[in-house]
Amino acid sequence: MSRIGKKPIDVPDGVQVAITGSNVAVKGPKGELTLSAHSSMAIEVEDDGKAVRVKRPDDSRESRALHGLTRSLIQNMITGVVQPFERRLTVVGVGYNASLDGSKLSLQVGFANTVVLDVPPLVTVDVPSQTSVIVRSCDKQAAGQFAAEVRSVRPPEPYKGKGIRYENEQVRRKAGKAFGSK
Repeated sequence: MSRIGKKPIDVPDGVQVAITGSNVAVKGPKGELTLSAHSSMAIEVEDDGKAVRVKRPDDSRESRALHGLTRSLIQNMITGVVQPFERRLTVVGVGYNASLDGSKLSLQVGFANTVVLDVPPLVTVDVPSQTSVIVRSCDKQAAGQFAAEVRSVRPPEPYKGKGIRYENEQVRRKAGKAFGSK
């Protein structure tokens, strides 16, 4: 049996989990999320709403894979509605900066024009300084996806290290051209 899948998911106080068929709805202080789980997975709320358990129908390869996946997705939903997930990005380069205009993130990263990205509905973006961007969301996938879209505007390059990178990302630097005489 899946080590991850067989663990029960603890539901903290202030979080409500509702299951209708294969749909799971989680509501908490920081937001509300829904998941349409695979129809073969049996999801049950136990102990008067204090725990959620995922069960699989058989030991086929697909069922084993879906067992742990479904449990992890529900765990991330419960964690996200209590404390949102966050990804921190750093803008590195002379003249490179970020700013927030309502629900639009503006990036000046060395192109002739400013790159403007629309912030998705479940995501909130903070720009505490011109060189740092914080992406928060109760949905782990949405936070990671938008952070990846922001980074893809100008990924860090290996020669000078300029670009948009995750906060703790290590950029492998290259030496570049060696100048000298014959």
